[in-house]
Amino acid sequence: MRVAIDTNILAYAEGVGDAARRDATMDLLVRLPPECVLLPVQVLGELFRVLTGKAKCSPDSARARILQWADSFEVTDSTWAAFQSAFDLTADHGLQIWDAVILAVTAENRCRMLLTEDMQHGFTWRGVTVVNPYQIPSHPLLSSVLL
Repeated sequence: MRVAIDTNILAYAEGVGDAARRDATMDLLVRLPPECVLLPVQVLGELFRVLTGKAKCSPDSARARILQWADSFEVTDSTWAAFQSAFDLTADHGLQIWDAVILAVTAENRCRMLLTEDMQHGFTWRGVTVVNPYQIPSHPLLSSVLL
């Protein structure tokens, strides 16, 4: 099963937020089979902004961290078709455009899950289920993929 990861998950892993969230995120990431994980390029762009803004990292340091994530997991680009789908998600379901792009790219790449806190837990679109990995009890899809 393919799984996409949203910006907030990577930001927590980078230490943006509290220690408990960072630790839970690191535990989650080591339990996901790396060959199943996808990072939409939009996520890495947003993470760069978070690292250089909220986390006060230098652009050089943020770039190095982004490249480490890209070396760890598959990165996928946004397409015009994904943007068209994102416009529909925004108009029909009220998602923010950049969240919608991430969800659309996730669907284009045949992922079954998008791990995020930024969208409605359990929302399913084009076969992708939005899962908040911190919700207890854990979503059955997430439980089924963890090592």
